[in-house]
Amino acid sequence: MSSQLPWLAPGDPLPQPNDAWGADDPAPGLLAAGGTLDVANLCAAYAQATFPWYGPGQPILWWSPDPRMVLPVAQFRLHRSLRKTLQAFRARPGCEIRVDGAFKAVITACAAKEREGQTGTWIVPDMVRAYTALHAAGHAHSVETWVDGELRGGLYCVALGRAVFGESMFAHATDASKIALAALVCLCRVHGVELIDCQQNTRHLASLGAHEIPRDRFLAHVEQARHQPGPPWQFDPLYWNALLSR
Repeated sequence: MSSQLPWLAPGDPLPQPNDAWGADDPAPGLLAAGGTLDVANLCAAYAQATFPWYGPGQPILWWSPDPRMVLPVAQFRLHRSLRKTLQAFRARPGCEIRVDGAFKAVITACAAKEREGQTGTWIVPDMVRAYTALHAAGHAHSVETWVDGELRGGLYCVALGRAVFGESMFAHATDASKIALAALVCLCRVHGVELIDCQQNTRHLASLGAHEIPRDRFLAHVEQARHQPGPPWQFDPLYWNALLSR
């Protein structure tokens, strides 16, 4: 496609995902710039496998990469060390998973996380406000690792029906974010969610069983899954059996 990037005014619809820049363009996967981060526009974007990602001082940038990194929950790799960590967490009094107990604290902690090779954060204040509003509307959720009444790690995600899109994680204690991810995998397994979107490829995600699929295949999954009843966003300790009993 042409390297001319569409600029959106408030209220303009996003282009189709297949119009995103390709491998020969300056930023593969970039779809458009501008527009707004209101709840309706975010829901419309995720419904067509598109998400905002930009840094301080930049306009809103919309992305739909091809291929797409996804984690099939049935293929989550429970390494021996993480299994031991989960078993200890499950058995220890004062350790618990909460869902949507402290969404604002989770996204704020994700925004403050230092990332190797990066300065600043893509979770800019406007993104925090936008996803907090998305959470209030019932479309964004946090999965949290609590120890002795303190939030020690967690993640947040977007959900449209059974289409679940992972966003970011943080940890203030060893393995606290991995525990939250494992809890999300358990919740998804119990309630028939097949994939967790990971957006882009990283070695860490690949080590846990994530892999790339063509964008068209991911779009077809989202279209089918978003019309299905979503899971109840709560965590029962019995859900650990979806991982630990195997």
